[in-house]
Amino acid sequence: MFHVGGARSALYNWAVARQSGGTFVLRIEDTDAARNKPEWIDGIIGALASIGISEADPAFEGPYFQSRNADRHRDAAQRLYSEGKAYYCDCTREQLERRTGSQHLGYDGFCRERGLEYAEGRALRFRTPDEGETVVVDLIRGEPAFPNSAIEDFVIARGDGSPVFLLANVVDDLDEGITQVIRGEEHLSNTPKQQLLWEALGARPPVWAHLPVIVNEKRQKLSKRRDKVALEDYLAEGYLPEAMVNYLMLLGWGPGDNVEIRPYEELERMFRVADVNTSPAFFDVKKLTAFNGEYIRALPADRFVEACRRWLREPYAPWRPEAYDDGVFARLAPLAQTRITVLSEITAYVDWAFLEEAPEDEASWAKAMKPGAEDILKDARERYADAAWDTDTLKAVLEDVAAAHGLKLGKAQAPVRVAVMGRTVGLPLFESLKVLGRDRTLSRLDAALAKLAGRPPRGQ
Repeated sequence: MFHVGGARSALYNWAVARQSGGTFVLRIEDTDAARNKPEWIDGIIGALASIGISEADPAFEGPYFQSRNADRHRDAAQRLYSEGKAYYCDCTREQLERRTGSQHLGYDGFCRERGLEYAEGRALRFRTPDEGETVVVDLIRGEPAFPNSAIEDFVIARGDGSPVFLLANVVDDLDEGITQVIRGEEHLSNTPKQQLLWEALGARPPVWAHLPVIVNEKRQKLSKRRDKVALEDYLAEGYLPEAMVNYLMLLGWGPGDNVEIRPYEELERMFRVADVNTSPAFFDVKKLTAFNGEYIRALPADRFVEACRRWLREPYAPWRPEAYDDGVFARLAPLAQTRITVLSEITAYVDWAFLEEAPEDEASWAKAMKPGAEDILKDARERYADAAWDTDTLKAVLEDVAAAHGLKLGKAQAPVRVAVMGRTVGLPLFESLKVLGRDRTLSRLDAALAKLAGRPPRGQ
């Protein structure tokens, strides 16, 4: 699944590429067979497309597959060895721990001058400079410097001869003409090593930009084991892609004018990677949901209806398929559009219109059906039996019933709403009654009265 942090990184890369007339390169790093399946690759491409990063756009290039460049990776490793910039090492972890007396110290350079040649089981290590420092040019973090003496002679090819991720990435970046890398800050510690490899291969390193980590409400780094982090999960729940893009663009960056809700095209024009904050970015689901509500309310009516359709069908809909009516939903949709914040909420807002009986919600029933509720329902049922069936009349009737019992309209609405619609919160009552119709409304009032009296509803 596509992590929201990866989605943010992709959007920032996409914005910079399009601003500069450059190219966004998608590379699938698939050298680990256990973590590579065709459907996962399709998922990545589909997730990118859902947030507007499409193969159809001229700024998009790829996907390239790292596994198909294995010969170039091996050639680069051998070049570094032949130029004396790398050496073979047969040290085991146990030997290193015995020499250093610690499990935590880096490699001690024991094999640097031993002159070992390739043999099965010998790793190839890069010969890190002993002096000086490696300065990383980072658009967000300035120019952090890393003493070369603190960088161990790191492995660039395993004992079986296969190059490791660090070297493969550098070779691929060179071959694909990468000039700028925008990624999460967890990769910053690898950057001096990659930069040394770029220089050792006779190339100028790219410009880097390391984005702040994304954290949850407890200020812990978002974790797929603990938090909901998959972009697909949010989209499947009914967050609109436009809202997700808007929110993700503002995770660590802002346009500076305090206007947050704006289309991606504006955000792209305004985005400057150098203005991204260095402090952790809080993934605030409540704020994302508020964004989504704004986007839902801004949808044209026909697009809102279309966006809701998946939640009006199995397996989301609790009613029989034949009970659903497009015309009824079209009448309810404008009422729901102003209230829901996530599209998946639509089912609970309209289920009462398509179920044979009112939905059952024990908490709502207990809250609404207090002493006096039965009398309200009886009077409402009697008056609604022959009242004109329009919203103004339906409201006026219940206002009269409320006044007769010394209540405000809101108090009288609660038992009627729960009897007919099942819940204390939902769409406007009188507009809903009009859509439901007289016969079904009276039938549900009868059922509620029977339940309060402890007898079977009429007809049973």
